[in-house]
Amino acid sequence: MANESRPCPCDIGDRFDYGGRGQEVQVEHIKAYVCKPPASTDKAVIVIHDIFGWQLPNTRYITDMLTTNGYIAICPDFFVGQEAWKLSNDWTTFNDWLKTRESGKIDKEVDVVLKYLREQCGATKIGVIGFCWGGAAVQHLMLKNPHLKTGVSLYGVIKFMEDRCNLLHPTFFIFAEKDEFIPLEQVTLFEKKLKQNCKVHYEVKIYPGQTHGFVHRKREDINPQDKPYIEEGREDMINWLNKYL
Repeated sequence: MANESRPCPCDIGDRFDYGGRGQEVQVEHIKAYVCKPPASTDKAVIVIHDIFGWQLPNTRYITDMLTTNGYIAICPDFFVGQEAWKLSNDWTTFNDWLKTRESGKIDKEVDVVLKYLREQCGATKIGVIGFCWGGAAVQHLMLKNPHLKTGVSLYGVIKFMEDRCNLLHPTFFIFAEKDEFIPLEQVTLFEKKLKQNCKVHYEVKIYPGQTHGFVHRKREDINPQDKPYIEEGREDMINWLNKYL
């Protein structure tokens, strides 16, 4: 089981040295990082960050990668000005920190971002991806938001997820085989609930030998044996979005 003194493992791997190609904008009460493709498109993806917040270079790298695949991509500050978690923080305070940053309480911000994407960017087909804390947020949105067409949840911490599985939209769930925070027995139980309750297309995929955060946190050159799975995870994410947006 997960080590409760370290409730989230997002420090695994290296931080990208990456500046980003997009720009920071103000969307009503939220700051956001936005990147747009050269060609006009009506397809957009909302990127939901992990506990390290909207400015993490790794997350901006993935946001820009979505743009290179033809999507308008936006990563809002879903902590709305509250400080992101820092590696120097005391992990015993994590649960108190989390109380004001619940992944299931982002609906107001999502509505603001959807309005911005429709009115300012011309988007009509909008999906969402999220990492860890953001992965749990994706599942929340797939359960209740009628305006999103699809979602990809990357190692969404299952204990943060709502215990419901009657999803409204096609959803892809990425998990890591050696994720110490999301034991495989939790994934198995989650998939069982999906089979019982979900009436839309979903997929649960476990990537061999990988640890939490592998798609967006590890540099491709940390371990050569991981590189194929990092690339596969990213490709699977893009393919899912391409299918449903």
